[in-house]
Amino acid sequence: MKTSYDCIPCFIRQALDAVRLATSDEKIHEQVLRGVLAAASKMNLDQSPPVMGQYIHKLIRELSGHDDPYKKIKDRFNNFALKLYPDLKQRIQSSSNPMDTAIRMAIAGNIIDFGVNSQLDRSVISDTIEQALSAQLFGNIDILCDSIDSAENILYLGDNCGEIVFDRLLIEQLPVHKVTFVVRGGPIINDATMADARETGMTELVTVMDNGSNIPGTVLEKCSKEFRECFAHADLIIAKGQGNYETLSSCKKNIFFLLKAKCPVISGHMGCEPGSFIVKRSS
Repeated sequence: MKTSYDCIPCFIRQALDAVRLATSDEKIHEQVLRGVLAAASKMNLDQSPPVMGQYIHKLIRELSGHDDPYKKIKDRFNNFALKLYPDLKQRIQSSSNPMDTAIRMAIAGNIIDFGVNSQLDRSVISDTIEQALSAQLFGNIDILCDSIDSAENILYLGDNCGEIVFDRLLIEQLPVHKVTFVVRGGPIINDATMADARETGMTELVTVMDNGSNIPGTVLEKCSKEFRECFAHADLIIAKGQGNYETLSSCKKNIFFLLKAKCPVISGHMGCEPGSFIVKRSS
């Protein structure tokens, strides 16, 4: 997916939100904003938005000396989601269609995205869960379920902290011996890393690997050789979130994107209404 003109203001907002988390020094705030504005004026709009996201957060780390500005937020939402986990698991187990409910839960977890919404309130998460359980989905869960049943090698591309717990609820419904869960290779926004996989129990459930990259998406040429080999051999890929859609939407693989359309650019690209809960197969 190419970068839209509408993405540019989003880059600026995200940069300011992140640098304010990293430091209270307004001189650094100005340096970051000027750097991002300069980079945005020269960027190749044929690239996907997460490429610019990587540049923004690299600049913030360098100027602030803070390796992971979102660390406290990540820990807070992992802990919040883990507290919800027992009740959500019970709701899945007691539902008439546990797989359908687990998929909807996983999509609901995608609301925990500080790249899009830096002011996320916990009540929004609870509301989104209830909406996801009753909403009409854009896409077809049955096709995804058929692919799960026939798959021998499932690669599950994770997205954000907190959300990773919702992914765990879905993965528990899958043939776990066939699943490899993927996290980012380094801190970027509130994306999940190996430390978060350990903290949320994912490493005890399935094989977990990082993709060797700290881009907030999956740009294959920037990922490790090990990850690219796993990607090539997977016969089903489940990709969570906006960044993975932006970077893989044109990839010719059996990929199902699970996300909530929080951004009008994404909903327009996918052909759905803003706010839709999405299960979309790559075309």
